[in-house]
Amino acid sequence: MSTSSRIRHAQVDDIAEIVPLVRQYWEFEHIDGFDPTRIASLLAGLLAQPSQGRIWVAENDSQLSAYLLVTLTFSLEHGGVMAEIDEFFVSPTQRSAGLGARLLQQAETELAAMSVVRLQLQLGRENAKARAFYHRHGFSEREGYELLDKPL
Repeated sequence: MSTSSRIRHAQVDDIAEIVPLVRQYWEFEHIDGFDPTRIASLLAGLLAQPSQGRIWVAENDSQLSAYLLVTLTFSLEHGGVMAEIDEFFVSPTQRSAGLGARLLQQAETELAAMSVVRLQLQLGRENAKARAFYHRHGFSEREGYELLDKPL
């Protein structure tokens, strides 16, 4: 079970196992455009440039069962480097046993040690379980703000 999972930084050799987890996450979130070759290339690029972000994985019986990917950005308003959870996925068979909490805690501890000043994320409005998880772990809506974006 997840209590025996080892949480560690992802390595290039993990990409082949992370890609199917990304596929599951994108299917769960109804994200279009999954291309395994493109995803593998993007993951390799991020792993090669740690100043852009980090990836943590949970390994259970020599098989990856979860990943947490954060990106890093500078914020003048918040006074330093911020992190954003870009993707966070735990395999369905490993959910509700504390693995997600352990993965998030490890990431938060390491980000704080890197002097990251804030951790944020985007969350689907209909994902009540994830919202409850994040609220339990100290996240809250930023009063008076909403996300706007534009494809380039």
